[in-house]
Amino acid sequence: MGNTNEQVHDEATDGPAVPRGQGDEEADAQRLRRITAWRRAERILSRMPVDRSLGEQLASLTAGAATVTDLDRPADIYGDGVVAELEQRIAGLLGTEAAAFFPTGTMAQQVALRCWAGRTGNATVAMHPLAHPEVHERGALPAVSGLRTVHPTTEPRLPTADEVRDFAEPFGTLMLELPLRDAGFVLPTWEELEAVVAAARERDAVVHFDGARLWECASRFGRELPEIAALADSVYVSFYKTLGGISGAALAGSASLIEEARTWRHRYGGQLFQQFPAALAALIGLDRELPKLPSYVAHAKVVAAALDEGFTQAGAGWFRVHPAPPHTHQFQVWLPYPPDVLSEASVRQAEETGVALFRRWHPAAAGPPGVSFTEVTVSEAGLEWTAEDVRAALEEFLKRVVAQA
Repeated sequence: MGNTNEQVHDEATDGPAVPRGQGDEEADAQRLRRITAWRRAERILSRMPVDRSLGEQLASLTAGAATVTDLDRPADIYGDGVVAELEQRIAGLLGTEAAAFFPTGTMAQQVALRCWAGRTGNATVAMHPLAHPEVHERGALPAVSGLRTVHPTTEPRLPTADEVRDFAEPFGTLMLELPLRDAGFVLPTWEELEAVVAAARERDAVVHFDGARLWECASRFGRELPEIAALADSVYVSFYKTLGGISGAALAGSASLIEEARTWRHRYGGQLFQQFPAALAALIGLDRELPKLPSYVAHAKVVAAALDEGFTQAGAGWFRVHPAPPHTHQFQVWLPYPPDVLSEASVRQAEETGVALFRRWHPAAAGPPGVSFTEVTVSEAGLEWTAEDVRAALEEFLKRVVAQA
């Protein structure tokens, strides 16, 4: 069941290893130092919203808003206006009957799973133990929604059709996180995904996609978003991760499901008076980032291969670039050093050379101490990097690792 000891390592927000509010002044100072280094870096693989100042983010939102809607229209009130426009856009993009905007993906997904528990009469949800609700939500599913979770597999990948079909316990909903972020942003093949969904149907279970990063899955599957979403009974998508929005998410599915979800959204406290900044940022992200994602995914393979070659040429010893090649525009890099050593080398490289190769490093959740990983994201800023640029930056990084170790 859910892990109540949340460990945040969101590379998109440079999130701390403990929940916000529990850090001390030194930790806050280190976080500001990292953000300053990333912001000032002349070259970086991905520019995150956190890299920009508050004023820069407001200016960007103001400049982009006029490109996605009429700014003379009334502001939204309780979900109409630009929020409703965004909901219609998502339903169209995913090919579903309807969609509902939520202030957080955690709320959207809990509502979806709660709705399905009521409709199936089974409050058990099958998911991976590395799925977001199990690792990053402090046991919310059982504590808030009265749901129980089971795990068809503990392997660092999504379950196979046989594992779903032969699982010993009954469940009403199968939740699949696409991609499975904490296992390395991994995806099955399209044929494997179809087989897993079919196996769940054989058990009379419904299928829900945790599609926080669904946008970048199309390249690996070789399918358009509506065909991917059509495999599931419901799908949640995020606006701030891949799309670089401020916050917010959407739940998409049948009209009747979304009508019920709106009721639960209100009960969960998600019926906000106004949400136009988040909705505008989401629309801007859909226009700006969605068409570019195939190029990000393709170039991530170039970056990952160059890192693998660079580690080998440098005689770095044990390392892991995972998965190889990446399934999306994000992947993991593993090294046998403590996270503070690697994080310090990363930030020093950015400060001293103006080149930011890696961001923050994190300890492995299991295994021997002294093994760490980081998440690498390749977006527009990274498209200018050649393989040689990556290898040269890696050489500079490893010099600082040796000096710190």
